[in-house]
Amino acid sequence: MNLARTRSTAAAATAVLAVLALATACNREGTDSAASGGDKPAIGIDLPRSDSDFWNSYAEYLKKDVKSEGIKALPISNSQNDVTKLVANVQVFQNTGAKAVVMAPQDTGAIASTLDTLASKKIPVVSVDTRPDKGDVYMVVRADNRAYGTKACEFLGEQLGGKGKVAELQGALDSINGRDRSEAFASCMKEKFPKIKVFELPTDWKGDVASAKLQSLLAQHPDLNGIYMQAGGVFLQPTLALLEQKGLLKPAGQKGHISIVSNDGIPQEFEAIRKGQIDATVSQPADLYAKYALYYAKAAAEGKTFKPGKTDHDSTIIKLPNGLEDQLAAPLVTKENVDDKTLWGNNVG
Repeated sequence: MNLARTRSTAAAATAVLAVLALATACNREGTDSAASGGDKPAIGIDLPRSDSDFWNSYAEYLKKDVKSEGIKALPISNSQNDVTKLVANVQVFQNTGAKAVVMAPQDTGAIASTLDTLASKKIPVVSVDTRPDKGDVYMVVRADNRAYGTKACEFLGEQLGGKGKVAELQGALDSINGRDRSEAFASCMKEKFPKIKVFELPTDWKGDVASAKLQSLLAQHPDLNGIYMQAGGVFLQPTLALLEQKGLLKPAGQKGHISIVSNDGIPQEFEAIRKGQIDATVSQPADLYAKYALYYAKAAAEGKTFKPGKTDHDSTIIKLPNGLEDQLAAPLVTKENVDDKTLWGNNVG
């Protein structure tokens, strides 16, 4: 839709653009990714945050793929989990000639008007890992997050023999990922493991919040015997530190071990699995997120289109009310397959 604008002076318009440019300059990644591209269409890329090992790995894969694929990328920005910064960064992409935009909005309900603006300018959007609630998207590159919650539930339920107490460190419930993982986990537990008591702990994807809430829960329920972490990239370190401080970090197989399943697939989770500190994680494909985000952004800028169905890279494209979604594979990782060299977490660095 077209946004109504009031008449302003040329000086005021210049001031607004200067503020937007400054805001984005303060959030740009130090990279030379706006490198050679010749006459190729320019791609604007915004990183969602830098406080997560998962997203930092995604950022590194993006930078490598930009170079190896010869993508003409504008200077990469980082909105730092702030939708106002994301809006400002996208405005700069528009002003500097972006023909497509890659983003990963953490607040999936607050980005609709920005997506509408981009659509009105005929600038297609690829959304990575998160599915905007409203607003047109060319493609969402994302794994099936409901499957994350279901896999975590089934693994944890079997580990506990169908009974016990589980803490669920939820992500932000204003994001589609937090909702999908939470709803699927709750549904599975209710249906398959009704004797397991689940304590839902909303954290807004913040490690310090997760640690504080888990500490309070342990004071009330010292017999807690399971934990589901919806994002190992932010929850793993503070959770393990807290359990160690309280003398509860027992290795798998030892009496008193708290069974833990996570989501992300970062190297730190794999190492924790090898040590017996946690039991499993669902590997979210940071490498494929970067690869196919750029693939679809380039295709969008060139005017190509896609249809629902199986792809040639072991995934399925599904139809959304506001676009398409390429659902990439996300395997469960346990001690049995943690050393699999095909897992991206074993190939970082």
